[in-house]
Amino acid sequence: MFTFTKTKFEGVYLITPHIVSDVRGFFLETYHKTEFMKYGLDQEFVQDNQSLSYQGVLRGLHYQVGCSAQGKLVRCVWGEIYDVVVDIRTNSSTFSEWFGITLAENQQMLYVPIGFAHGFYTVSQQAIVNYKTTHEYAPETERGILWNDPDIKINWPTLNPLLSNKDQKYPLLKEIDLKDLFS
Repeated sequence: MFTFTKTKFEGVYLITPHIVSDVRGFFLETYHKTEFMKYGLDQEFVQDNQSLSYQGVLRGLHYQVGCSAQGKLVRCVWGEIYDVVVDIRTNSSTFSEWFGITLAENQQMLYVPIGFAHGFYTVSQQAIVNYKTTHEYAPETERGILWNDPDIKINWPTLNPLLSNKDQKYPLLKEIDLKDLFS
């Protein structure tokens, strides 16, 4: 059993699982195809990814293009992250807007459909993030947007994150040709 909460973006959901707790610990389902289908989330997940990040690390803003474009089901299994999505669907009324939420050991998940760039900042000393994807990773179709794009104005928890070389060099959104990226 899950609670699906709509966000300001069509297709992006905050998903809260039902947690059964007792003196032994807890149990929860992290995915249930029939429940997800009730909300139109009937994509098949084909790859699971997991990362460990240290405090101050920012990963993103990433997306895949073409036939490798990915929907993601993101969950912080340990620690705390500030998770962000940016709408890069050119035909959307919310194009270039962003949404951020804290994901932590409360087991909430964020479903990010195709057409959004995604990134997160590690708030706690360490965080383990697990996410399912609807297409396998293909390095040749990976793209990104600069994390601090001044036109998007994401309110990250820091102004000086630890970034990969790749994430430091991504272009601004206005410099990207977004035509036909997700077809």
